[in-house]
Amino acid sequence: MAKVVVGKTSDIPEGKLTHVTAGGKEVLVANVGGNYYAIGDTCNHAGAELHEGELNGKELTCPWHGAKWDVTNGNLLWFPAKLNPEESFNVSIENGTVYIEV
Repeated sequence: MAKVVVGKTSDIPEGKLTHVTAGGKEVLVANVGGNYYAIGDTCNHAGAELHEGELNGKELTCPWHGAKWDVTNGNLLWFPAKLNPEESFNVSIENGTVYIEV
């Protein structure tokens, strides 16, 4: 696995999202209560970019059809159809810099 720089912790304040392309994958990074989490950024229902959705606590709502995802682990919280979990990625913080492993 490769360790990829996402940005500075100050660039991703609490309750905010960002995204990066790393290792050929689109990855969303969220700050929930001062902890950073990373999941796949493409909704597996219809392909929406999840970083354009709304984050409320650890619940991310897809901008297109309202699927609700847990950004701490990629699990689906709500949707009328059964969807697979989003891939989750390890996040680390070193000297104020956020890294993901892809």
